[in-house]
Amino acid sequence: MDKFADKLRNALLLVVGCALSGLAYPMFLIPHHFVPGGVSGVAIIINYFAGLPVGALILVLNVPVFLLGLKTMGKRYVIHSLAGLIVSSLFIDLFDKVLRVPSATDNAVLAAIYGGVMLGLGLGIVFRGRASTGGSDIIGMVISKHTGMSLGFGIMIADFVVISASGFAFGRLEAPLYGYLVLFLSTKVIDMVLEGWSYSKMVIITSSRTAEIAEYILHGLDRSGSALRSRSLYLNREGEIILTVIHRKQLSDLRAFIKKTDPEAFVVINDTYDVLGKGFKSHLIT
Repeated sequence: MDKFADKLRNALLLVVGCALSGLAYPMFLIPHHFVPGGVSGVAIIINYFAGLPVGALILVLNVPVFLLGLKTMGKRYVIHSLAGLIVSSLFIDLFDKVLRVPSATDNAVLAAIYGGVMLGLGLGIVFRGRASTGGSDIIGMVISKHTGMSLGFGIMIADFVVISASGFAFGRLEAPLYGYLVLFLSTKVIDMVLEGWSYSKMVIITSSRTAEIAEYILHGLDRSGSALRSRSLYLNREGEIILTVIHRKQLSDLRAFIKKTDPEAFVVINDTYDVLGKGFKSHLIT
């Protein structure tokens, strides 16, 4: 039953994510000829000259990419990506050609910003459903496997080439500049969806008054933590390090207490994107 529920949830995430990313095309990307990179970017360039449906072009152009991926990445990965590709392409043409969703704005900057955000949000949800829409990630994997480059760098090269080509295709220097903005924003939003929002802060404290600080964390902030044995490299002195995770709104209170209690304390603060445990609720879709 759990396995069925997991598959059902992933399928729902796939549909919702593809719908959102598909809606970004007629509302923001296609009317302004913004090329987000990868196969979809090539499809938008062809659409500009031939007027052919972007979704159908994405499907056709992905055929050689998937055949290449079949040899390189294996059958299982390609099948999972194929499902995302088909659903995504259908939504793009449904919104663009059937429902004829109008452009949301005539302002190119707003279109690039909101198009990148909506595209990234949709793709991030698709990835959370353990699926893919093919394209750049398969090309990036192929480049990575045959050149030894990292996967991220391989995907970046594939997107960079396509976005740069839009400048020559449209005869406008602004075209790739908007494309890079869309790519940057969509990538950041994808990361945000996958990693979560920075709701919590991890704090590492080195102090000569750890007992008082620990007491405040436990009873003043109602948080827990860990005390780790440490040795100062500079003073060669044994001591303790406190490691705790607190809510973002509690950070100023903890900072003020540490500054008052031990002005010479050494404090490191990091963003924490997901915390599992008492007093915290996971913000990620698992």
